[in-house]
Amino acid sequence: MTQAPATPRANRRQHDREIVTLAVPAFGALVAEPLFVMADSAIVGHLGTAQLAGLGVASALLMTAVSIFVFLAYATTAAVARRVGAGDLQAAIRQGMDGIWLALLLGAAVIAVVMPTTPAIVELFGASDTAAPYATTYLRISALGIPAMLVVLAATGVLRGLQDTRTPLYVAVAGFVANAVLNLGLVYGADLGIAGSAWGTVIAQWGMAAAYLVVVVRGARRHGASLRPDVDGIRASAQAGVPLLVRTLSLRTILMIATAVAARLGDADIAAHQIILSLWSLLAFALDAIAIAGQAIIGRYLGAGDTQGARQACRRMVEWGIAVGVMLGVLVLIARPVFLPLFTSDSVVKDAALPALVIVALSQPICGIVYVLDGVLMGAGDGPYLAWAMLLTLAVFTPAALLVPALGGGLAAIWTAMTLMMAVRMLTLWLRARSGRWLVTGATR
Repeated sequence: MTQAPATPRANRRQHDREIVTLAVPAFGALVAEPLFVMADSAIVGHLGTAQLAGLGVASALLMTAVSIFVFLAYATTAAVARRVGAGDLQAAIRQGMDGIWLALLLGAAVIAVVMPTTPAIVELFGASDTAAPYATTYLRISALGIPAMLVVLAATGVLRGLQDTRTPLYVAVAGFVANAVLNLGLVYGADLGIAGSAWGTVIAQWGMAAAYLVVVVRGARRHGASLRPDVDGIRASAQAGVPLLVRTLSLRTILMIATAVAARLGDADIAAHQIILSLWSLLAFALDAIAIAGQAIIGRYLGAGDTQGARQACRRMVEWGIAVGVMLGVLVLIARPVFLPLFTSDSVVKDAALPALVIVALSQPICGIVYVLDGVLMGAGDGPYLAWAMLLTLAVFTPAALLVPALGGGLAAIWTAMTLMMAVRMLTLWLRARSGRWLVTGATR
């Protein structure tokens, strides 16, 4: 008896279940990450202003360094998911191990650069004379945790590729709790000051890396995958990551240009810009969770040779992105009278932030489409196109942003330029998705 084909409504329900199952835990894990910095700030803040300022400088440097290597998660997710779709779990985990070995190598290289140059880096970042010693202490100790942070990125990619976003959530929550307890004990109980906070974070990070490695190693043994480093596999992981590295660096450059332009407008504008940027980043977590689901789902469909399923999943995730974007935009508009007083009581800063806040709210549906299609193309392994598209976006955004002070524009003009940047990204990603050129099937791209 021939089974009747699934109806469009049944397909939508199936895609909805997959998206929710992967996206909700992914969102929890994403939110847990910045809580590390918040916990450290809350604990170190009671030591004094200079210590908190030093932590601010050091943590910003660390987060920048680690965010550059986020391709370890993205590229690994896509590669592993393809092999899962092809039904070859042994090769999937073997590919994941190559990503983890690459993370360890990159982490060792970063330590070799950061350790001897820490004072110079802190000085270059503009830390004050009172904050610089604390920043140097924190950065030098915390650098020892960078390999662990990169392993966590790569191992998270492995599990996402295996369609598992719950384990990263559990590990992230456990890591946050351990980090908070260790920081309290070492900063105050052992009286180590800011050094205690750094050591607590390093121990928590290596604990998280160890937890991930236990899970991956068990999977490797279950499916007979080798744990030894493979030069060709590591090289392939690095090559897949290069385009995504270019994409990430281009995006970081856009954010740095926007902040630099805001700084030229005056203290009130840069203060308001930081508030808006923090909200923009928070909203991105919700949209990025759908993108993460997209990476895993699309990679699996293409690995299985199911281009129709990949197209249908892409279409449904775009609908999710638009719906969540609209919801977030409405929430921002409703909450704006409450949101701004949480960060400042300065009426000048509020006046500067309010128009920009409205622009951010109105742009959220565009952001929803961008994040989803970004995740879809990452899941398809379409990194080279993403790199070129982001370079084009950078080329459009840079003159638009730099013209803001020259034309007498304010913070609203900067965030209008940011919305233009997202619109350009949406156009480039939509054209690619519509072309179907990303629909390359098979266990490898």
